[in-house]
Amino acid sequence: MTKRWAFAFGILGMLASGPALADRDTEHYTSITVFGDSLVDAGNLYIANGGTRPNPALGYFQHRFTNGFDYPDLLSLDLFGAPTTPSLLGGGNFAFGGARIMDTGDPIPDLSAQIGAFQASGRGIDPNGLYIVNLGGNDVFGAEGVFGPDGAIGSYPDVSSYLQAAAAHYVAEIQALNDLGARNILFTDFPLAGDPLTIEANGYLNAALAGLALDADTSLFFYSLSDFNRRVLTDPASFGLPPLRTDITCIAAGAQATGCTGIFSFDGIHPTAVVQAAGYAEMNRLFGLTAAQAVPEPASWAMMIAGFGALGAAMRVRRRTVKPA
Repeated sequence: MTKRWAFAFGILGMLASGPALADRDTEHYTSITVFGDSLVDAGNLYIANGGTRPNPALGYFQHRFTNGFDYPDLLSLDLFGAPTTPSLLGGGNFAFGGARIMDTGDPIPDLSAQIGAFQASGRGIDPNGLYIVNLGGNDVFGAEGVFGPDGAIGSYPDVSSYLQAAAAHYVAEIQALNDLGARNILFTDFPLAGDPLTIEANGYLNAALAGLALDADTSLFFYSLSDFNRRVLTDPASFGLPPLRTDITCIAAGAQATGCTGIFSFDGIHPTAVVQAAGYAEMNRLFGLTAAQAVPEPASWAMMIAGFGALGAAMRVRRRTVKPA
């Protein structure tokens, strides 16, 4: 197998002729392992804090941070007939609400700690499994002072230094997963659409990705949540959704019983379940997550780098550069 990069971005007309089959030894992924924050937490924070957050009385669904399953759950349901299971119950979802890329010293396991917990779990690497990494929102919130001034950016001299370090650490942990033997890795960017610090952080992420040295048979998939959030708000009809209100949350509107119809955010931070489902549907269409499928292959790696900031359609790049010994 050859190493492939699948990127979601919107410079159309760059596709070279000739499809490439998804890189995997089995028709379907044989397991899903998740690292991340509240966008993909299947219940670890709820278990760890004794069942106080997220509060089921407000309509949070099965200890997720929205009113339904998140996108790793939807993929797991499609592949295995059951949602992801929190690692604290012995499952493969190591995500924790409140987690950051960077270790802030609080009790919440951040990215390195989550990967460490995976290694300590004895689950082992599944070469035909999919490894999902979804963080960054809380790092931006910390840089913006949402969590208060104490420890927001640690010992870094300024916000930019912190975000640059966060992007570099994010890529370093993707590299670490590759080095552990993960061969199918899907990761997302800093997700807050239109936020100036998010734009800055994603610029650092773009630069840091150039330093990846993946094994020749590793498939790396990138999905821009920041761009998805922008597009689902500006053109919801393209996702089969009605106009989405951003002036009120589902909880504030008391619309939980209606499924939060026509509302983007469940609680002011997390998108509603229907928005999660729209993102999952696009990921599946672009990357063929539920079955091997042919996807167009772009002409060069340089095109992918040039297009990182203009996101929308899927591209996969084949590179034959192998990680140095």
